[in-house]
Amino acid sequence: MAKEFTFQPFGAWIVVPRPDKKKTDAGIILDDETARQLQTNIVEVLAVGPQVTQCEPGDKIMVDPNTEAMLIHIDEVQYLFVNEFQVLGKF
Repeated sequence: MAKEFTFQPFGAWIVVPRPDKKKTDAGIILDDETARQLQTNIVEVLAVGPQVTQCEPGDKIMVDPNTEAMLIHIDEVQYLFVNEFQVLGKF
């Protein structure tokens, strides 16, 4: 995990980073279509609620791409809230 994440969700909620990339690691700014093509449903778990039984922070998981996640803002950074039932598996 890149940096310590201090938010603790309740229930069976899982916090993951928003997978949208508008800029590459090298600093190249991407247009909307390219960014959409690079979007992924494989993400690292940042935090889990106390009822989550199948994964823990630091796990790399695959989230169902056909379900909607809740967008949250913490310290001016966007994250996604997904429920444990939306997780298809972990690596």
